[in-house]
Amino acid sequence: MIKAVIFDLDNTLLDFIKMKQTAIRASVDSMIEAGLDVDVEKAYDDIMHLYETRGWENQEVFNDFLKQETGSVDYKFLAAGIVAYRRAREASLMLYPNVQRTLITLAKMGIKLAVVSDAPTREAWLRIYYLNLHHLFDLVLTFDDVGERKPSPKGFQLVLERLKLDSGEVLMVGDWPERDVVGASKLGIRTIFAQYGDTFGTEDSGADWDVENVYEIINIVESLNAQ
Repeated sequence: MIKAVIFDLDNTLLDFIKMKQTAIRASVDSMIEAGLDVDVEKAYDDIMHLYETRGWENQEVFNDFLKQETGSVDYKFLAAGIVAYRRAREASLMLYPNVQRTLITLAKMGIKLAVVSDAPTREAWLRIYYLNLHHLFDLVLTFDDVGERKPSPKGFQLVLERLKLDSGEVLMVGDWPERDVVGASKLGIRTIFAQYGDTFGTEDSGADWDVENVYEIINIVESLNAQ
């Protein structure tokens, strides 16, 4: 009997990569408008590379980019980039299709809902509140809560302990097989690969189910609970 579903956050519930791409492009345009002499596409690629290598939540990326380009941080350019980034990030932060419908349906079925994310607590909760999902989750665990990144099973173990459930009563949904699927599987939790959020071109997720639409989770839960 499935009693809870754990979700990853970024690229599982919300389109994190699209948000990041849109925000970076807006920041580059704004810095150029403020007088920074750089090539648009190269600047975008350089900032994206900094995020990829130094962490998606790194707060010093624009400082590092300006030092890389000009040898110092001009706060006029920094402010232009940060303000444009934040405005575009909020405007482009969106749920994948049917996410809210899926979460509400699961909640009405009596299924507990949890998030296990590698994002910092502040950023995770900002995204959850901005998307008006805060009232739907019974438990949200971030990197700051867990202290270990997936594929460590610690976050999933904490969910089991706090919700007082066994691994066979829980499903895990995530977009990153090497982290979400592997980590949950270590505890015997069955897994669902969020194929719609895949950014790596994954061919074999190793999950128990692959879904192209998040609402497919409803059928999986109903089928398991009817057995």
